[in-house]
Amino acid sequence: MREDKQLLILTHLSQLTTLALGFGSLLIPLIIWITQKDKVIGMDAEGKKVLNFQISLVIYCIICVPLILLFGLGLLGFLVLGIISIVFPIINAIKVSNGESPTYPLSFNFIS
Repeated sequence: MREDKQLLILTHLSQLTTLALGFGSLLIPLIIWITQKDKVIGMDAEGKKVLNFQISLVIYCIICVPLILLFGLGLLGFLVLGIISIVFPIINAIKVSNGESPTYPLSFNFIS
């Protein structure tokens, strides 16, 4: 196993590919995690955090759809989720670069 802090940072930032491509926020981190989890120190734990966060965001988005009919709360939910999905990958990439342990709020633990 090797140490590769740049790849760990890239794994967190890869969630932002949706901003440019319209997709990939779950797929790209999944591919990085599957291919590198046994090769890079810390990739298994970081990849799981990223994937759990992305799966949680998908679930929250699904919950927001019917809430649109309830006074437009779903639209507010989508706005908040959009901001969270941009801000926390950047914050956690910075934390990883500083040697700190990143955390994602409101994230369920699907992959442990």
